[in-house]
Amino acid sequence: MAVASVQRLIFLGVITLEKVSFYPAGDSAILIAFEQEISPEINGRITALVRLIKAQQIEGIVDMIPSFCALLVNYDSRVISYKQINRRLSKLVQLDVKTEGQSSRVFEIPTCYGGDYGPDINYIAEKAGLSIQDVINIHSSKEYLIYMLGFMPGFSYLGGLDERIHTPRLETPRVKIRGGSVGIAGGQTGIYPLDSPGGWQLLGLTPVKTYDPGRKVPILYNAGDYIRFVPISEAEFLSVKAQVEDGTFECKTTEIGKGA
Repeated sequence: MAVASVQRLIFLGVITLEKVSFYPAGDSAILIAFEQEISPEINGRITALVRLIKAQQIEGIVDMIPSFCALLVNYDSRVISYKQINRRLSKLVQLDVKTEGQSSRVFEIPTCYGGDYGPDINYIAEKAGLSIQDVINIHSSKEYLIYMLGFMPGFSYLGGLDERIHTPRLETPRVKIRGGSVGIAGGQTGIYPLDSPGGWQLLGLTPVKTYDPGRKVPILYNAGDYIRFVPISEAEFLSVKAQVEDGTFECKTTEIGKGA
């Protein structure tokens, strides 16, 4: 699309570029909406765009919030106008940004499955026609893409859950779920970072604090990173918990995709 055409569309308040649309979101945010489907490819484009925008160091941008298939960009309207930021971002979206070769972090999250730590694992296994150990093996067998963070600080929405253990939400949500609980809701899995009400089926618990307001970087990971659950025993859980509490525990992380 020619720059002149883009500029004409800016005055209409909405721009559409190759199935990417721009919408005003209040008086200090702009929503960049990609194709409306949940896929690693679309989410990868969003992650790549976030990195590109950060590299441009556009004055006035104060925050970026990626989701499954959209990116919300918050800006200071005293520094940059909607028309100006719309123009800048629409040009960046047109760039052929390659997602291949970008590196992402994989966080290994130690998790104690079943029993008091995962009170719904029996139901998950029965519904799937599997043993509890099968459920644990399946759930801990892959690296899950963090599509987005939401609901509360650091709550991770993870993609790629094996269809064999897809499980519907609870009919009646719990009033309180322990922070660190690992759950399943439909085709998603995720970690509750804090004590909270919730309706996900719980199959395990991690002693790792995925959100800690006292930490230099409060949220452990970002959208675009990956999580791999590592099964541990109750004794190992208590050992890791003690290390977390005295500040000596660090999640094992690796990088994938760099140089690919």
